[in-house]
Amino acid sequence: MQIRRRSALAGLPLAWSTAWTALPAWALGKPKGPVVLTMRGKVGTTNDAGAAHFDMAMLEGLPQRSITTRTPWYDGPRKFTGPLLRDVLQAAGAKGTGLRAVALNDYKVDIPFEDALKFDVVMARLLDDKPMPVREKGPLFIIYPFDDKAELRVPQYFSRCAWQLRTIEIV
Repeated sequence: MQIRRRSALAGLPLAWSTAWTALPAWALGKPKGPVVLTMRGKVGTTNDAGAAHFDMAMLEGLPQRSITTRTPWYDGPRKFTGPLLRDVLQAAGAKGTGLRAVALNDYKVDIPFEDALKFDVVMARLLDDKPMPVREKGPLFIIYPFDDKAELRVPQYFSRCAWQLRTIEIV
């Protein structure tokens, strides 16, 4: 008799494959408060005219992650809390190869879609457990876990951070 051993992960879908499926449409309701983030482009789950709009409560409703990391913009390590970027992308059913993050002042930065899958990039809504006003880089700030991986502590990844985030275009 042959005995087969199965991994505890056998049979489960591969996490974050490029063919992930979007959350059910009911998972992305209409914002009840002011819209703080709009996702456009290759999004499969929308809640208004081909776009996915999020208010702060919707982002708070996603699983939250906190990272404490040093950045070029602050003295010493700071704690950033919010949903992982990949969870926000999944909530909108986003599928693509790239992201264009657009800030309130129209600053634009291109981020490879793969970064959201490979790294625990946080869409921070809290800085040191407090909401971030616009004058302190809020209300949303895409931040990489720089202290977790030495490979991230280079200008290439620092430049992919976007504060005062308002829109993500999926390409």
